[in-house]
Amino acid sequence: MSKLPLEQEALRRRTFAIIAHPDAGKTTLTEHILLAGGAIRAAGAVRARGENRRTQSDWMKIEKERGISVSASVMTFEHDGKMFNLLDTPGHEDFSEDTYRTLTAADCAIMVLDAAKGIEPQTLKLFEVCRLRDIPIITFINKLDREAQDPMALLDEIASRLQLDPAPIWWPAQSGNRLRGMVEMGTGKFQPYARKPAGSAEDVPHPDALPLAEAAQYFEAGEHEALLEAQELVEGGYPAFDRQSFLEGHMTPVLWGSALRHFGIDELLAAIGEWAPPPKVMKAHKAAPAGTRNAAEPVPLTVAPGEPEVTGFVFKVQANMDPNHRDRIAMFRMASGRFQRGMKLKVQNTGKQLSVNAPIMFFASDRELAEDAYAGDVIGIPNHGVLRVGDSLSESGLIRFAGLPNFAPEILQRVRVKDPLKAKHLKKALDGLAEEGVTQLFRPEMGSDFIVGAVGQLQFEVMADRLGEEYGLEVIFEPSPWAEARWIGGTKADVEDFMGKYRGQMARDIDDDPVFLAKSSWETGYVMERFPVVAFTKTKERG
Repeated sequence: MSKLPLEQEALRRRTFAIIAHPDAGKTTLTEHILLAGGAIRAAGAVRARGENRRTQSDWMKIEKERGISVSASVMTFEHDGKMFNLLDTPGHEDFSEDTYRTLTAADCAIMVLDAAKGIEPQTLKLFEVCRLRDIPIITFINKLDREAQDPMALLDEIASRLQLDPAPIWWPAQSGNRLRGMVEMGTGKFQPYARKPAGSAEDVPHPDALPLAEAAQYFEAGEHEALLEAQELVEGGYPAFDRQSFLEGHMTPVLWGSALRHFGIDELLAAIGEWAPPPKVMKAHKAAPAGTRNAAEPVPLTVAPGEPEVTGFVFKVQANMDPNHRDRIAMFRMASGRFQRGMKLKVQNTGKQLSVNAPIMFFASDRELAEDAYAGDVIGIPNHGVLRVGDSLSESGLIRFAGLPNFAPEILQRVRVKDPLKAKHLKKALDGLAEEGVTQLFRPEMGSDFIVGAVGQLQFEVMADRLGEEYGLEVIFEPSPWAEARWIGGTKADVEDFMGKYRGQMARDIDDDPVFLAKSSWETGYVMERFPVVAFTKTKERG
């Protein structure tokens, strides 16, 4: 139990997400941050084969087989007097919805760029999400151990495409086979790079840092002088780091390194500890629990991390992290208060009360009981279908945070189970995956087929894999006649009138809300014109 006041405990939290285009080295970087923070003894070999092909944050079977992240995971560790909550997000665009929800729980983002490729399409999309949510960004340019673009060209790309002022904190001396190390702006401290000996399985430690003026032995002819000149040029040509500008989202500090060679990682972790913001004040509403008679209108308010009442929201639900126990864990981001094991929390959306007797602190799929937690922390609450993505929890049951979005799926397919005797099990399994937000489930008003919606094809592969692995169901996905789904809204009479005329194209989602299924985008437009009093929406708030 901590002896520090509530505000002090909140101030030492750093909750950050790592975002990147696939293959920028994000999961490897996650491993090495955990290594630098003393949380693990050896980094997982993402690129190794067979048994070795796994990392600490990728725990699903499909993740281990393919070496990719398909689900956000949370890792908590203590380092240098601070508590770090690291949120590892999927980089693949097919899982952008999971990433979006995870970013709602982060106070800062680490944007990982490939030094050879710069800003890639998915990086740009994720950056836009951060900008929408006013999340400050630290940039880490990875893979310096390979041939890279000119460093100034990379900074110019950040400035022009992201409209951010890049503030280089370190500057690299070459890249690939000519990489010598990097120099810190302002101090002139040089961190040499040690190349891995040919044929060696083990990395060699990088030499200790020293003043650049005394580092001539690490360079070949002319390189030392060139780096001294570059340092002078960079210090004169780029703005110095300003933390306030960074917190407001105008500036990004730029660090460099190689996650695979554990180069630049200690510097990145120090930057996160020093500059990333502690938990922020959050906007919420004070609202009566669902179903309250004659309830007053919700009142807007702000929730500060140092307030005594425990409040927060569920941004992710993950089932079967431990297949032996058929568990279902809600990831709860705390916004205020001091949580203690055994506390009772109420769900604002439903009015249900939970006794949280076995809260979990995450370490990827490893876990331990959390005795207490503070604003900024992410704890796991085991439950059997009581909690869903977007739910707000508090001691009073009156605090409601903004819900998390569901996006209209881009691919709609029919799903059926190979063994007809297991049809009942299929419904339960599909409900579970839909509640997690893995895919969306629509039940047509006419007919018995289940329609599953997803952003990308890979989601169906993950779904088939998980249905087989976790539920013992062999399923077949088939093309459906539908191309688009839209939630519909309006007055009760207008919605019922519309549903009566399009009964064959109506379905219900997991919340029992009405959904219109269209054969093409042309049909969506045509129907919207015919029924201007009905709202057709591409997003829906969960919770």
